[in-house]
Parts: sequence; C-alpha cells; structure tokens
Amino acid sequence: MIPKECKRLAEVDFPIAVVGRHALAEKARRMGTPHQLHLWWAWRPLAACRAILLGLLLPDPCDEHCPVDFREKARGLLAKTEGTIGPENHDLQKALLHFIGDFANWDLSTHSVYLEVSRGLVKTAHPEETPLVVDPFAGGGSIPLEALRLGCEAFASDLNSVACLILKSKLDDIPRIGIDTPDELLSVGSKVLENTRNDLSEIYPIDADGSIPIAYIWARTVRCESPNCGAQIPLIRSFWLSKKTGRKRALAYHIVRSSDQHSHLEFEIFEPKEDNEVPRATVTRAKATCPCCGIVLAAERVRSQLCEQRGGADTVFDGQGRRIDGARLVAVATVKPGQQGRYYRLPNEIDYKAVFESQKRLQDKLDEWKKSGSETLCPVPDEPLPPIGTLGFRVQRYGMLKWGDLFTARQKLALVSLSEHARNTPISSVRELLALSISKLAERNNTICDWMVSVECPGHLYTQQVIPPAWDFAEASPIGDSSGSFSLALEHTAANAAACLTGSEHIADVHQLDAANLSLPDESTFIFFTDPPYYDAVPYSDLSDFFFVWLKRVLPSHPLLRDRYDPHNPLTTKSLEAVQDETKEYNGQPKGREFFEQRMTHAFTEGRRILRQDGVACVVFAHKTTEGWEALLSGMNLGGWVITGSWPIATERTARMRARDSAALESSVHLICRPRPADAPVGDWGEVFGELPKRVGDWMERLQSEGVRGADLVFACIGPALEIYSKYSKVEDAAGREVPLGGNPEAVEPHERGFLSYVWETVGRVALEQVLGTAEAKARNGAAGAVEEDARLTALFLWTLQSTNGQNGNNQRPQAEEEAEEEEVDEEETPKRKTKGFSLIFDVVRRFAQPLGIRLPDWEGRIIETKKGIVRLLAVSERAKQLFGDAGASAIADRLEEQREVSPQMMLFPDMQEVTAPKIKGRRKKAGANVTDEALQAQRGATTLDRVHAAMLLQASGRANALRALIKAEQQRGQDFLRLANALSALYPKGSEEKRLIDAMLLAVPR
Repeated sequence: MIPKECKRLAEVDFPIAVVGRHALAEKARRMGTPHQLHLWWAWRPLAACRAILLGLLLPDPCDEHCPVDFREKARGLLAKTEGTIGPENHDLQKALLHFIGDFANWDLSTHSVYLEVSRGLVKTAHPEETPLVVDPFAGGGSIPLEALRLGCEAFASDLNSVACLILKSKLDDIPRIGIDTPDELLSVGSKVLENTRNDLSEIYPIDADGSIPIAYIWARTVRCESPNCGAQIPLIRSFWLSKKTGRKRALAYHIVRSSDQHSHLEFEIFEPKEDNEVPRATVTRAKATCPCCGIVLAAERVRSQLCEQRGGADTVFDGQGRRIDGARLVAVATVKPGQQGRYYRLPNEIDYKAVFESQKRLQDKLDEWKKSGSETLCPVPDEPLPPIGTLGFRVQRYGMLKWGDLFTARQKLALVSLSEHARNTPISSVRELLALSISKLAERNNTICDWMVSVECPGHLYTQQVIPPAWDFAEASPIGDSSGSFSLALEHTAANAAACLTGSEHIADVHQLDAANLSLPDESTFIFFTDPPYYDAVPYSDLSDFFFVWLKRVLPSHPLLRDRYDPHNPLTTKSLEAVQDETKEYNGQPKGREFFEQRMTHAFTEGRRILRQDGVACVVFAHKTTEGWEALLSGMNLGGWVITGSWPIATERTARMRARDSAALESSVHLICRPRPADAPVGDWGEVFGELPKRVGDWMERLQSEGVRGADLVFACIGPALEIYSKYSKVEDAAGREVPLGGNPEAVEPHERGFLSYVWETVGRVALEQVLGTAEAKARNGAAGAVEEDARLTALFLWTLQSTNGQNGNNQRPQAEEEAEEEEVDEEETPKRKTKGFSLIFDVVRRFAQPLGIRLPDWEGRIIETKKGIVRLLAVSERAKQLFGDAGASAIADRLEEQREVSPQMMLFPDMQEVTAPKIKGRRKKAGANVTDEALQAQRGATTLDRVHAAMLLQASGRANALRALIKAEQQRGQDFLRLANALSALYPKGSEEKRLIDAMLLAVPR
C-alpha cells in the first residue's frame, strides 16, 4: 500500500486547464451521458471527478516515500498511451498528469486501453485491497460512478429520496442488468405506452385530415374589471408561434363587439413580414392589459382572479361541454405524416370536447378513489407545495397550493394512467428506470412549460432552479412521438442508461442516510470525496418534491421513497437537510448559518471517523459568497481536517442561464484534505500571518498561468491559505488568545477578526499590486505614488469580475441579483431596464474593501450604488453629470444613449475654449448635510479616476481638442493618470463600452 507519509499526485500537481476544457465539453453534450439519466441539480462533471479521483488514488512518483514497485509498473502501463517515458521520477510524474488530463475526455472514458491503464494504475498503487470511495452527498452520482469506472468500490448516500432512486438506478440496477438494460427498458416501457394509448386515444384525437396534434398552446384568462367591458383577457406573453427563417408564424386577433354580451377576441394565424406586425403581450409583470378597452388590470387583481381558478390552467365548461371560462386554447401545433415541419391551426370543438372528456374521466378516478376509503395514495398529487417565501417558488400566489395544481386535468389523467400501467407491470428489474421515465415526462407535461418558438416544441419546467408562474403554456401529447411524449422519454432514458455502464465488476452500495451518521466502521475508507450542499444556493428538497410525488405513485412501497427520519412527512426529508433556509426550522429554530455550520461539522467529523489514517479526501465547493465559504470551512476545520491542496476546475459553462450577465463562479474548487493528527501542535499567529502573503502570491501566480481569473482565483486561494492554518489544532496570538477561522471582519484584533478576513485582505492586496503597481501594497498607510481609494476600489472590482473562460464578461450581474429579478419578473410595478455597469455581491466587495482601508459609504452615489445586497459599479456614462454638470451630461447622454453623430460644431461646454482642459468637479456636498470639520476634510477634489473617466467621456463626445488638453495637463501632473488608464484598459470587460472608450482615449496620448 501507499505509505501514509507519501503525497498523492493531487496534493502536488494537477492538469486543471486540460480537465476544465473536457468538463465544459462534457456539459455541452445533450445526449448519451450518465447525468442525463434524470435531472439532478449541480451534478459534477464526470471529467473532473475521474481526474481528481486518479490524483487522489495515485502516489506522487517524486515523493521519497513513493513505492519503487509502483514507479516500475506505472512506466510499463503508461507506455501503452504515453509512449516512451524518461528515466527520471519527474518524467513519470509528467506522464501521469498527461494521462489524467487525456482520460478526462468523455470520448476516452470507455476506451478499452485507457480503462486498462487507469485500472492497472489503481491496482498497482493498491495491490492488497480495492480502495473504497465514499460520497455522503452523492446527489447525481458522478463521484461514485467514476469510482466504479476506475475499479474501486463505492459507497453512495444521500438524504433525498429522489437522489437515492437515481443513485440506485445508476450505480446498482444498470450495472447489475448490464448491456441488456436499454432493450429491457424499451420492451417494458412500450407495453405501458401501448396500454396508455388505448386508454387515452379519444382525448388526444387525430385531425380529420390525418394531421397529428403534437402540442396545444393555452392561455390563462382573467376578466376585465372595467364596468363597461368585462371581456375575457387571454394572458399571453408572446403571440409568436414560430420564428424559424422561412417559416415565421404568429397569432393576430380582432375584437368582436356585441351589444348584448361582453366583447371578445377572435384569433387568426398569419405569416408576419415584420416583427412589429405581431401583437404585443397582454400581460407584463403580472399586470394584464385588456385588448378590448385598453384598461390595465393590476397585478393583485390578476393574482386574485387566478387564485379563484386554482391557477387558471383548466378550462371551465357548462353542462353541455361548452367553454365558458378558464384557460383558452389559442393554437394547436401539428405534424403531417410524410411531411417535414410544424403546422398550426386554430382550436375547434373537437379539441375542447377532448378536454371536457378528460375532466370527466379524471373526476371519475378521484370519486372511485374516495369510495375506496382513501387508504391508498390519491391518484393525483395532493401533497402541499412549500410555503410562500420558499426560495424559487412563486406559484402559490396564483392559487397553486398543491403539487397537482401544476397540471391540467388532461395532463394529470395521462400521468395517472401511465403510473397505473407502470405500477401494474410484472415485477421487472427496470421498474425504477420506468418510474424515472414517467418522472421526466412530468417535467415536460405541466402548466409551466412554454412554447419555444425558435425550435417549435414545448419547453420543460426546470430551465432554472425555480418554479415561476406562467401565463401561456404548451401542453404536449404524451402518447405521441414528438417532444414531450412518453416514447421519447423512454428512448432518452434508455440511451443515457447505456452511458452509465462502466464495465466494472463492482456495484455501488447505495443508502438513504444522513451524512452525519454513515453506516460504516471506523477507518474503513480510503477516499472521502464529496460535493456538499452550497449553503443557501439551491432548495434541493423542495425542487425534488415535483418528481417525488409522481415517483411514489409509480413505486408506492419503495423503501427509498419515504422520509426515514419523519414517517409523517409526505414529501422528501426537510428537517435534516444541510441548507441555510430560515423559512424552515430544526428543533424549533430557523435553519440559519449556525445550523448549516453544525451540519457541516457533523458531516466532516463523520468523514474523519471513517477515513483511514493513510486516506485522503476531496471536498468540492463553488459558492458565490465569502459567507458560504466561511460556513463550509468552519465545518471542515472543526471536523478535524487539514487542507493540503486546492484545484479550481472550470465546470460551469458561461452560456448557462445562471451565468448570463452574471458573476457566478465558472470553476468548482476541489479542496484536497487529510485527517488532522490528534497530537497536532498549536500554531503561532505571527508565523501563520507572516507566511500568508507569499503562499497566496505564489498560488495566484500559478493559477493565473493556467488561465484562472477573477472570483474563481479569489476562492481558489483559500486552499493554500488554509494549508497554513488548518495543520494546527488551533492558532494563538502572543497573548495566548485563539485566532478563529471566522470572526468579525470589522474588528482590529486577530482573535476577534478571524483568519479568513486576513485571507481576503491578502488576496485583494496582491491583486492590487499586480494591476496598479507595488505602491498599492502600502496604500493603506497613505504611501506616496498610490492612487486614491476610488481607483483601488474600481480596479479590485473589475479584477474580481474577470472570467476564467476568457470572456471577461460584460455588464455582469451576480447570481443573487439575477435570481431576484427572475423571481420578481411578474411582480414589479414597472419594467426594469437593462442594468448598466458591473455588479458584485455586497459581501464580496465588503470583504476586500474594508481591510484595504476603502470605506464603501464614502463612494456611494459617486462610483458605486448598493441595492438589495448588490454593489453596482456605475457605468462611465452615468458619471457625466457629476463630472461635467448638467450641460455636459446632456450632450454625452445624447452620444452614448442615442448613438447620434455629433456635429463638428457641437460644443460640450459652450463657455470653454477648446484648447483649455475642462474643469472636472470633485465630490459635491449634498444639500442640507451637516458639514463638520471631519466632513469638510473628506470633501476632496477630482481624483485620478475622475480625470480618467472624464477623458473617456470627452472621447465619447468627439471633443478631440479638449481631450488632448486634458491629457497634456495630466502628463504634466505625473504618471498616475496613464498608469491607471492602462490598468483599467486591461481590466474592463471585452466588448464593453468602457473598454472601447478607454482604448480609443489612450490612442490620443502623444507617443
């Protein structure tokens, strides 16, 4: 075995850039990978898991404790893929790292030679026994699946029932059945589909001309409350049906007025030549505009009316089956046998008759269930949705209070029928996969799915980790063969099940367990590798209940589909879930930060218990705030771990929904850990603090050489910083006071402030040295040559926003702000304009600014704006008024906002001679402010940043002479102006207006 003193490869070096590229390529795949077996949130890319696992399992050939036998046999194995390897240990190390990088490629994950070499290397490193890999927060199962691929044994557990069922299917059922899994699933599933088609053919009728409806496009309706109108308002966000080139189709309407009844709309389908021919939406941010009279119905009235309809997704009929209210069918998408493309028609009586019939059938099923005594589950999910205020949930305000309210009567009938036939099939090894297929189908057959006009098919529910309200929606045909059908769901499950086959002789041990109480003996595990919950980022249990309520109706007695810790809970486990969510309680107390830290401490203490003394661990984390990181790290530190490595791997695509215009992390930081010895010494604060700058600086340099940037770089520096701190049982200052990990960042003394505050300060200070020069290292003490606070704040702000993937994003907004806007998109009183400038979460900005002597309140309204926990760096165009006054602001606004050509005669300042540098205003005292001596001292004039921004605005307005005069004056003043301008040019995001202006301005500087 590997001696416990021997370092693992992942503690020494790692091909982070190569593995990151393969991870991103894997995430871009749309079919044929294990994670697509069923939706689970925040799944780990297999590329990263496979590579890190090899790094944890293999010794470093350059370590003096590395077994000689491993070096010899590894050379022979690697020769099959790497060719001839040099004689030195360093040559072997390099070959191992190259192999790890190559094997991260998904296309090589099933290659027989690469599998032979990887398993051979693991066997050579562990000849006496097969290593056990444990993941107590297994989620989507990426880590244990890759452990099986490498020939290891795997223990996978999770608290969540849906995750456990996915894990059992992926890591137990599929490997046990083997290569026959896809065929067996398709065989069993086709019989279920055939029986369901026999049940439902009448409620999904084919058109008289043979056309087959594939989707029904519906609009919820409310009544106009104008006394002279009362028309039904169809709530439609977009009247487009198709935006495909050469096949554009849209809905138009005309008003039919009547003297004896309410006016109403009649629709037609047409081919628009111009976009402006398509009618505007009738609903915006929950406010409905009546097309008949023009009155606007307030958001609270729209919500009130929809509440009365329990969400408004079902049509209301009279006794004869005529529609009188409720949801309105506005169009039907069809396909014609033997012809390509989609066709569209208006609804007819047969369409509504089918819906009416489905409502009656569903009611019959419910009546039958009630007569049976209701001892079994209700056929339709009657479990409650989470309470109002739960992160990501808004539908409750519109009358949807139970999970069944998210579906129309016909959708419920179809899912009930499928569930019954699947439940009644003979006992089969693929029954769980069949249940997952129905669960996936539900996600594409509910009233939140929109009609995607670019691809002409229904969407699905979880485009993001939220369940938002919807106005119009697309109802797929589950018994057809197009998108949203059960046949496609089966095919997708079968194809992705095949991708879960690793060829391993082992089957994972899957359990539903609390991570703080694992069913494993002491020191039984060689690798503890996990991706724990991300603090307050995702409400996994609430989101997964959508799937859970249908899964347990297909598999009503399945042991995993229950809350083993609360038998009275009809949904997934909530009480013990490790998440910061104060809408929930544990032992009568809100689940705040303290609860999360305690759960992490217990989980990592348990991990420490089961890990062997020669074992090694890896913890993956990618939270966007320092608060989330501190909560996790506190748990790890108290759990008895020493961090020995830190590798940021690019795992998040910049094109993903959460990253668009967002400052969300692109990398997941993999923290390599070891058990801290019981006799670990007490550390001296002076030594720890003295070592911190060099360790962080060296690590930043290394990561930047690998292309790691911005926030990814910030959080990746936690690893080497914690290496210094976590190796001690505790760290004390000269007075014997313990310096904790976290603390009050506003405090002065280390024992009150906490170690992590010094980490953020060190990262910020090193960053400023890099972008603004070494003088910034002493800027806090007012060193000569250091630029002012606003320049340092701006530089640090932009540095943090840099992109690891090389995009250096534009108009970036943090995830928290994006989610807030998404949740409030239907609640706001007025539409929001696209946010200017660049934004970060306040927590991140404060942690950097405060220790560097930058007071954020001093710059509020001048270069930053703070709102709802978000700090926005003002766009340069927004500073025109404060720098030049009203006249200058007006002229510049015309140029920047309207993109007008500026005539040569236009004067930005009519009273200023062109050869004179403009007078730039400093900070202005607010009217009515109490002016003390201290306040007067703070009223400085124009800063270097002000003058750089002024030059950019002069460039924007075409004032070449004034710009030259300003540059000349600044060159006479000193070097600060050009030093800052060049730094900002490197920091501003590519493609941004600021980047264009400052580069153009610098071209005007005399050479």
